[in-house]
Amino acid sequence: MPHRVPRASGRTPVRSPTMDLPSPHTVHATADPFGERLAHRFVLHRQVLGGRFRFESESEALLQLVESAYGRLPGHRLPGGGAPFHVALRLGAMRAVRPAAPPPVQVHSGAGLLCGVMDECNYVTLDPHGRRALVVASRDMLAHPYHLRYELIEFAVFTLATRGLGLVPLHGACVGRAGRGVLLLGESGSGKSTLALHSLLCGLDFLAEDAVFVRPDPLLATGVPNFLHVRPEALRFVDDMHVRDWIGRAPLIRRRSGVEKREADLRHGRWPLADAPLELAAAVFVSPRPAAAGTALLARLPAEEAVTRLFASQPYAAGQPGWHHFVQQLTWRGVYELRRGTHPRASVEALQALLTDAPAAVGVGG
Repeated sequence: MPHRVPRASGRTPVRSPTMDLPSPHTVHATADPFGERLAHRFVLHRQVLGGRFRFESESEALLQLVESAYGRLPGHRLPGGGAPFHVALRLGAMRAVRPAAPPPVQVHSGAGLLCGVMDECNYVTLDPHGRRALVVASRDMLAHPYHLRYELIEFAVFTLATRGLGLVPLHGACVGRAGRGVLLLGESGSGKSTLALHSLLCGLDFLAEDAVFVRPDPLLATGVPNFLHVRPEALRFVDDMHVRDWIGRAPLIRRRSGVEKREADLRHGRWPLADAPLELAAAVFVSPRPAAAGTALLARLPAEEAVTRLFASQPYAAGQPGWHHFVQQLTWRGVYELRRGTHPRASVEALQALLTDAPAAVGVGG
């Protein structure tokens, strides 16, 4: 019998066909001090980043955060997905001393395990070879859903998928069309999110806005097309009042850098989300500098410069297996720099040209 769970808002019940309700049993703490035989009352299955994930918890609230991140997503699949990943989530007691903001995650490793630790009550432990993770959160962390979801739950999911599926993890965005994609790279504030927004408005498929994961051979990109994070000032280029209102009503989140962005949920049927991994056609470094008048917005980088910039922009990915093959394949396909035009639509036209193998045809500075 399906179990009734609330929506992410916690207000209206909704029937979830993928939630199981195993028969719970109780084991005395002295007989099971580590909670190894603790029954998980709630189980949620989701297809994420090309792999199968099983989330288990005694806490309905924690699984609702999982659903808010990975529910209603296209079920991306990659060749050789392998066995499912298991993520257990435990909700602990309130912390005696609660800081105004969650402390940043510190990472550790040893004995084949990986750890991400906020404090003694909020942490993640991962066994990549066993394809398992444990996420522990204090009850008061439910008041910080963005940090709990983004820095603990997604930390577990992204790390397991990266190690278990042989993916190269990249800080960047990706949009595409007809099964082909363009990887958008660049420093924070360069305009990747604004470009991703206008790509959506122009009908391109949205794959990811902050984290992209690439299978090096073949060169397939996957991601989590759930949210778009937009700075309020980016709306000055949006003419559609319905879009401006939609983004303006989205929750305001604050990044660790102090930057505030609207977190707009894309999973409402209006926007084209990539329904399968995209084969990368090229990569583009988004530059905050404007193009000179009369010059092309898009310029292909020489191979040596492309390799240097890829290494410099992705220090973590550069240490992962598959990186060198990824760079070789991507450089052969094309790495470009994209300067700003007078309107983001001009930049989108340049991306569309890449996806149709005609990059020199458009994109001229004003």
